[in-house]
Amino acid sequence: MATEAAPDLTAAFDYPLPTRLIASRPVERRDASRLLALSKRTGEIDDLRFTDLPGLLSPGDALVLNDTRVFPARLVGRKPTGARAEILLVRPVPADGPPGDPLAAFRETAPRVWEAIVRPGGKLKPGRTVEVADDLVVEILDSTPDGARIVRLAGEGNPWTLIERHGRVPLPPYIERPDDEADRRRYQTVYARETGSVAAPTAGLHFTPELLAAVRARGVETVDVTLHVGVGTFRPVSAERIDEHRLHAEAYRVSGASAAALNAARAAGGRVWAVGTTTCRVLETVADAGGRFREATGWTDLFIHPPYAFLGVDALLTNFHLPRSSLLMLVAALGGTDAVLAAYAHAVAGGYRFYSYGDAMVVS
Repeated sequence: MATEAAPDLTAAFDYPLPTRLIASRPVERRDASRLLALSKRTGEIDDLRFTDLPGLLSPGDALVLNDTRVFPARLVGRKPTGARAEILLVRPVPADGPPGDPLAAFRETAPRVWEAIVRPGGKLKPGRTVEVADDLVVEILDSTPDGARIVRLAGEGNPWTLIERHGRVPLPPYIERPDDEADRRRYQTVYARETGSVAAPTAGLHFTPELLAAVRARGVETVDVTLHVGVGTFRPVSAERIDEHRLHAEAYRVSGASAAALNAARAAGGRVWAVGTTTCRVLETVADAGGRFREATGWTDLFIHPPYAFLGVDALLTNFHLPRSSLLMLVAALGGTDAVLAAYAHAVAGGYRFYSYGDAMVVS
């Protein structure tokens, strides 16, 4: 007889998923996806459409969006030997050292030096080069303690222009197809503004301008925060025990106006809805013990997993996540591990589409 894993073990967050349910492409219309609604109080499950979301919100609630923008961070080229090589740009390296605002480096007009992940890692040592195009060569300058590289973009013209021209959309590895032009539009939220992510905040991919207008028409305020999603989002929890896992730090910002809007909503009795796990982590990073939010800019490596007492987030809109992932653990911390895994089993049985381009789930 099989035994269940202890809740503090990574294995407790495993579940079976047929590969046919992994969405390799988005639905034709963003808001045509399905929406599974889970009550964190009763465990009740409802099968809805994403267009039903405004009806779940109440006047006075706040819907919080991560306004980060994905940039085409994958540069594919050739080594001098002709062998294929790939550079995944992570973040610009400021010329004068770490800035006070970690998002500032992405706002530089011509960032030539970057931290990057390279493949094949063993072959691309400092001093090597990768030719991406006639007008763009990547020079490997140095190695970092965690195995990444410091690289320089050598080429005529503005580096951002070269990245946009030659870069590819950094689709997650479980989407086993080449990126195409459609991905440049669809692997991006309609409200993306602050360039800096190598992965999309995928819960937001379902929104259209019309649906956001319907949300606001109900008297719900939309509030922006920023968290630039890094390569750690693809990193599985490989440790046997959950508390042995560490997240990579990601840059975030909550403006004074956003903090004030959230505090006003909460003071008036409204609920705070986080659109995506990235937004959730930002809000929990800046909320105090009384549930008030503060203006802040910095780095967060907050790892939310059961048991966890939420301070800033009342409800979460998210996608369906990989087994044993930190993202699934975050959802379980809010909705309850047993209830969330039961909802996932329901979604599998009901043919929901999983992962970045898949359907959505709300825990409220």
